Amino acid sequence: MPRATELRPLTKTEARLLWLHAQRLDTSEPFGAGPQAVTAAVDHLGYVQIDTIHVIERCHHHILYSRIPAYARADLRQAQSVDKSVFEYWTHALSYVPAKDFRFFVPAMREHRREGHQWFASVKPEDTRKVMRLLRRDGALTIRDIEDDVLTEKEHLWQSGKPSKRALQLAFYTGEVTISERTGMLKTYELMTRHFGWDKPPKPASTAETTTYLLDRALRSQGVVSLDSICHLDAPSKGAVRRLIEARVRRGELTPVALEGAGKQEHWARPEVLEADGAVPGGEGQVHILSPFDPLIIQRKRTELFFDYGHRFEAYVPKEKRLFGYFALPVLVGSDIVAAIDLKTDRQNKKLLMQKWSWVGKGAGRGAQRKDYKRRIEEELDRFERFQLAE
Repeated sequence: MPRATELRPLTKTEARLLWLHAQRLDTSEPFGAGPQAVTAAVDHLGYVQIDTIHVIERCHHHILYSRIPAYARADLRQAQSVDKSVFEYWTHALSYVPAKDFRFFVPAMREHRREGHQWFASVKPEDTRKVMRLLRRDGALTIRDIEDDVLTEKEHLWQSGKPSKRALQLAFYTGEVTISERTGMLKTYELMTRHFGWDKPPKPASTAETTTYLLDRALRSQGVVSLDSICHLDAPSKGAVRRLIEARVRRGELTPVALEGAGKQEHWARPEVLEADGAVPGGEGQVHILSPFDPLIIQRKRTELFFDYGHRFEAYVPKEKRLFGYFALPVLVGSDIVAAIDLKTDRQNKKLLMQKWSWVGKGAGRGAQRKDYKRRIEEELDRFERFQLAE
């Protein structure tokens, strides 16, 4: 793209500090505590990914715990089911997103209503009518409340054999129903309008507004952005986002940066963020055992570029080919990822099991420094274990 200004050089260390600050992983209690902290964290990050894997605590709780030291699972339930300040929908994956951002997801809901959803093409109209009739008549329900389904063959591994569940999932994507509560991974479905108390949903955001939302969300939560990081698994949005970036560069609202090691991949940041670089805390006292689905880790190529650490998610890798372990968790000490530890929660015996410990990255240190890292990580493991076994 044409350069409106000269490239601002940015080292990996500088870029890491800006990203960590944007992710609020460099301070101890960036969002406070309680349900309002959950709302604030989801609002700032833009989304918190949901996943079913339960080797340790599920990732949505884990991601929030990493930024809310006093986090309790009941706080997320309060935010979702009582305060209704967050709701579930698809970003690059199923996620919690701020309820105030609902209108940016309405266009996708309408598209699924108009064109269907590739994952649920087999849903029959009579199955949809059945679940919607039950919801209107009896109120919120879980799939366990529907006992008269005739099971059908799954079309793929993750699909349910219950026609009613597939119909509820399709109604979720079309915006007719929402998930009003979760008990573990058991979802309670409710009519969208009844859950939020609306006569009708908010008006959809325009295409231009949605493009602005995507860019601003990334700038807020990433600090330094690229087209890939803004449009993670959303290639169709790249053209519009690039045009908006070019306009902001021309107006002086974004600065192109030459990120060390990035080659030809373009990056940008807000001028005020770059100017505040020296004032950004380094998080030297912070130790975080991160989820592999954490926003700092989920974009693997970006994590490797910024941290010189290539995370491997090995849950689906044959045991003999694993390097870090089945469910390895990256460990952030200060501004470096220094270890990957494979953990498992033994809930029956109430303890956290260490499966494997691997030192990784250029910041892992040697000798006395590594000994200090080990002591600090073990202290954090004690706190992490208490969180795993709580409630």
